[in-house]
Amino acid sequence: MKLKICGMKYPDNILEVGALLPDYMGFIFWEKSARYFNGTIPELIGTIKKVGVFVNQSQEEILEKVAKHNLQAVQLHGNESVEFLSELKKQLPKKIEIIKVFSADENFDFEVIKPFESVCDFFMFDTKGKLPGGNGTTFDWTILKKYKSDKPFFLSGGIGINELKAIEEISKTNLPIYAVDINSKFEIEPGLKNKNLFSNFKRKFDVANF
Repeated sequence: MKLKICGMKYPDNILEVGALLPDYMGFIFWEKSARYFNGTIPELIGTIKKVGVFVNQSQEEILEKVAKHNLQAVQLHGNESVEFLSELKKQLPKKIEIIKVFSADENFDFEVIKPFESVCDFFMFDTKGKLPGGNGTTFDWTILKKYKSDKPFFLSGGIGINELKAIEEISKTNLPIYAVDINSKFEIEPGLKNKNLFSNFKRKFDVANF
């Protein structure tokens, strides 16, 4: 299982967290976010995939950010349509991964994701809240029993060190969980990650070898 840390904002913090080798680092290019990234991403170790996070933004803006920051993945957190993703997929270099996010709660209808299977590489399930991500709360993972797709997905939403046991349990199921996405539970303030807390989590995550 891969590990993604999202909402990176400050260059020095990006470098010290990057030294701990997460598989993915996320940068939010949505101006309304407290974790909005508007700088230059420092050079990272080559194994780390840089993810641009967008919310209902134009294809032109997404393509511009991908080129400017040499992103390896885009994460779409808004109400982007199948048609939007289909066209974006044509415009992006083939190596760029597309992650489509769905906000989940106990009423989530997994039928809505089916049309997106052919136009993205991964799904992400995040907690439904006031904000499109970064709400700091988990959703009831038992609803994932209704997930019948083979499309691998990222598990997100309020995941912290206290969720390691739950991750272990869900990893024993047949669900195609590709990665865990973490953010606000590792912060000193929005966008500033606690390196030591992340280091402790990652060490246990790696040892568990989910």
